[in-house]
Amino acid sequence: MQHKFVEYIPEDIEQGTLYISMQYATAVHKCSCGCGEEVVTPFSPTDWKLLFDGDSISLNPSIGNWGFACKSHYFIKNSQVIWCKQWSNQQIACGKKHDLKNKSDYYTSNSATESPKLLKKFWSKVITFFKE
Repeated sequence: MQHKFVEYIPEDIEQGTLYISMQYATAVHKCSCGCGEEVVTPFSPTDWKLLFDGDSISLNPSIGNWGFACKSHYFIKNSQVIWCKQWSNQQIACGKKHDLKNKSDYYTSNSATESPKLLKKFWSKVITFFKE
């Protein structure tokens, strides 16, 4: 997978290219399965982390496109797509619950005191919405 550092994500996303906006702390690419869906991976303490070694890029954790028809699951490591086993609906539900708990724990803990209040308020509303 190629990568391009950009300020703004372009309207036309090319297959096989990861567009990285450090200004907006996010990366976007077309799903690696070829379905054409756009995948957005925001960078944050509770979302994805980007590693750039001067030549290649890696995203962690894996990318699980559970909301897409393809339900593809893969890592991007050293600019390569590493395919993972497809998850069952039960695994997806558990993964979503785990992610939500991690966000809740982080944004309600003392370690997040430097996080902007608006971001904390936003995530508390998201968490409340999904708990209902």
